[in-house]
Amino acid sequence: MNLRDDARALSGDLVQLRRTLHRIPEVGLNLPRTQETVLAALDGLPLEISTGSGLSSVTAVLRGSRPGPTVLLRGDMDGLPVAERTGLDFASDTGRMHACGHDLHTTMLTGAAKLLSAHRDQLAGDVVFMFQPGEEGYDGAGQMLAEGVLDASGRKPDAAYAIHVMSAGLDSGVFGTRGGPALAASNVLRVTVKGAGGHGSMPHRAKDPVQAACAMVTALQAWITRTFDIFDPVVLTVGTFHAGTAQNVIPDNAVFHATVRSFSPAAQATVKDGTVEVCRGIAHAFGVTVDAEFVEQYPVTVNDHAEADFAANAVREALGEEFYAPMKQPLHGSEDFSRVIAEVPGVMLTLGSPPPGADPERSPNNHSPLAVFDDAVLPDGAAVYAELAARRLSKAAAH
Repeated sequence: MNLRDDARALSGDLVQLRRTLHRIPEVGLNLPRTQETVLAALDGLPLEISTGSGLSSVTAVLRGSRPGPTVLLRGDMDGLPVAERTGLDFASDTGRMHACGHDLHTTMLTGAAKLLSAHRDQLAGDVVFMFQPGEEGYDGAGQMLAEGVLDASGRKPDAAYAIHVMSAGLDSGVFGTRGGPALAASNVLRVTVKGAGGHGSMPHRAKDPVQAACAMVTALQAWITRTFDIFDPVVLTVGTFHAGTAQNVIPDNAVFHATVRSFSPAAQATVKDGTVEVCRGIAHAFGVTVDAEFVEQYPVTVNDHAEADFAANAVREALGEEFYAPMKQPLHGSEDFSRVIAEVPGVMLTLGSPPPGADPERSPNNHSPLAVFDDAVLPDGAAVYAELAARRLSKAAAH
């Protein structure tokens, strides 16, 4: 089967589907319009389709003509609460945006379902297509696991694969991956500092939570640089800080939230306890109290080494050497696909898709309201999804 040529023949349909999805981004676990669009795109294919009960997921199973193992392919479907400013003629005007390229993932996975369905008679085994809501902070993968996606074919998958597009950092059409840690664990530090308000001209008669909270923010950064090996890094970024109502009033409380990224269980355990203790120590020094909570979100995305080698070879053989570039180091982003490949050997690949003619090092990054992705990568993305499944089933049958 020549899946790449077949995918290129679908190019027009793939672009149309992607742009339809791009106009209607939905956030979180409830994506009714997106789900409806995906179901319409899959209609008529020889798939066993089910939808989620607690979220707008779509799970589709393709049965090969002969029995064999199961391969899972995942594409996430949700957007972000970002107001789009790309100026594209198919831009969203809903106040939400597919700023992370999930519309491309959904489209490529739909394309792979069509490609593999057309070659069903050559498959020995089953393919599970996992269309997932809620990747952006809602743990949609965890909820789909709880609803039984790994049992959709009747047996646990032997391998799982996902692709994530990048609007910057990689040349368009170039895939990458690595064995071992590929993306960071994601956690949240939530801190509320409780003081005693007063007049801004008389801080000695109050207990200023703003000063204490500011000291916590700077102390946390210093603590991290002096606690963690630079080769096992931790990144902490305070994204929100709220306090006060007027310039001459010392407020009662100050609140800040931070995202915390790490790449090993040991680092995560240390940062979990340490950040809370730093905040408590600073609070004691300033004579205020603090509620500090460390919330674990997604674990480290750890690619199986053998599956990473297999995926890299599949890309090289299907597309050519120039379409693969090894991932030199892990990315600081995080993924709930980590939950899937903690249960099943698997790998997440990246796919460069900056806009045509753009410098990948200067293009707006994923999550930017200016992020633009190249539709030209859709056929190869669909082909690689299909190649990974077909080759993995063929490899198992040969053994």
